[in-house]
Amino acid sequence: MQQDSAAASTTPTDTKLIRHLRQILLWPVHLLPLKEEAPLQHHWEYLAPDTANPWRELDDEFGDPAEFQERHYNEFVTFLPPVQRFLYGQGIGRAVRRSYGESPIRVMRRSDVASVRLTLDKGAAPIELKIIHVDLYFFFDIDIAILALEVAADDIELGIAQEALFRFGRAYPAYWEQDCRGGHCPWLVEWLSPKGETLARSDYEKREKYLSFVCQHRAPAVAAHWEYLLSPLVLHHSDRRGLVRYRQLEYYRMPYMAFFAVENPSVLTRPDLIRMGIGNEAGASSELPYSESYLGEFEERFCYDRYCDARLGKQFTGTRFMCTGHTLVVIGEAKDRFFMNADGGFLGRFRHQHFLLFLVAHFQRAALHMFSDRLVAAVSRLDITDAEANRVFRRDIRHALENFLRFEHRYWFYEISNQAQARELYAMTREHLALDALYRDIREELQDMGNFLDVEAMRRQNETVVRLTVVTTFGLIGTVCTGFLGMNLLAWADHPLQLRALAFFAVTAVTTILTAYTVAKSRRLSEFFDALSDEHVSWRAKLKALRDVWPPPPPRQSS
Repeated sequence: MQQDSAAASTTPTDTKLIRHLRQILLWPVHLLPLKEEAPLQHHWEYLAPDTANPWRELDDEFGDPAEFQERHYNEFVTFLPPVQRFLYGQGIGRAVRRSYGESPIRVMRRSDVASVRLTLDKGAAPIELKIIHVDLYFFFDIDIAILALEVAADDIELGIAQEALFRFGRAYPAYWEQDCRGGHCPWLVEWLSPKGETLARSDYEKREKYLSFVCQHRAPAVAAHWEYLLSPLVLHHSDRRGLVRYRQLEYYRMPYMAFFAVENPSVLTRPDLIRMGIGNEAGASSELPYSESYLGEFEERFCYDRYCDARLGKQFTGTRFMCTGHTLVVIGEAKDRFFMNADGGFLGRFRHQHFLLFLVAHFQRAALHMFSDRLVAAVSRLDITDAEANRVFRRDIRHALENFLRFEHRYWFYEISNQAQARELYAMTREHLALDALYRDIREELQDMGNFLDVEAMRRQNETVVRLTVVTTFGLIGTVCTGFLGMNLLAWADHPLQLRALAFFAVTAVTTILTAYTVAKSRRLSEFFDALSDEHVSWRAKLKALRDVWPPPPPRQSS
């Protein structure tokens, strides 16, 4: 349902003005281990000391009471105590960096990128979005980083806003059009410095780059401007050098939140609202992006209409939230002061409380995908015939079980707030992301892995017991014999010391050789003992089992 810029300029959506637009993009990535055998990784510690890298760790907003604002308080009390400890810690001081009470989140920010210039179509006039924040979230004990990019624009037409949101957050193209433009991607993306200088440009049009990368590495490449924004983090399969390396976890289109302050919400039609809610490209206001049957339950499934009544046949009024899991969108009237309030109003809640609940849900999803990747990698390296591979497999699974246990108790929440709006929006996000089903799958996989390790340990223990039993049985014969000989049947006490020492060492050597030989044949001997002890097995079969202890050598193949 693509339209070029000329067609888009004639649609009625262009007369509908967005007074203020916000978009917050989230991009979760999987961080590769820094040390293979270390159960805990602290990737942010390798970025902080480097003066050449643009990321700097943010100071705790809860540090100085003189700077603590009412907005911070409103944000804090939104969440339940377990979530408060996750997000903010317990105020025991930043020096205790690895204790449970300290917040497990580390946030790093770069300020060298001030704005982004988007050219949506070839020959179209570019639009410039102001960058509010570029943050990188790290989580203690979980090898996940989440890039959070917040952009804003004022007085932008609805059609252009829809196209910008639809095309901007693309890690790489899905396909290419005839003019080599990346499918569903902007024609050009440019990061700009505070002085207006171009820091990096997109390369969606370089089709050969993406094709050859997938052919060589079985993994997609990342567009040049996104690589720049994450640097010095380096894509795992890239040839670039870098200590902290990452892999992609999910769909190439990044999840995002959007805030629409509309000049006149009453002119928005149902097709407009659906396109804004699901993040679709611009289109005619009178035409649905998909069939009516497909969108029949859109309002019931994806809309949170606690503050508005915009059902079919009624004019849109008030403030509407729409949540698809991949998107979280809020639409309201620009003239409403409470809606535009950046402290305690809807805009402030969108940037803080709603952002955090969206972040938590997507962090949980990314972490579960990360655990799944780790289990797949561990199983793929397993070779039951290789002792070293078995040792590495047991180590990896033990670390995964240990990390998942901490994830369950520290990061996994079914509810995050008792406030109706935050609680219900979080529930909608979790439902559309299918977090509960994914969690059950990963937990069952880990339990299967743990059961496998237990069974393997028991099998090895049983084999050891069988071998020891066989050796003990044969040793019993020797014990009886030596006991019989110890009844002064042979007067060794009267012999010279040298002869007795020689006899001792000879018996020890023979006993050692017989014991080693018995251990080597213990498996076949145990099978013979099983046949010997079975009353239902004939003596012919028992003798055959005895002969099988020494099987004939395989015939030689003639050259």
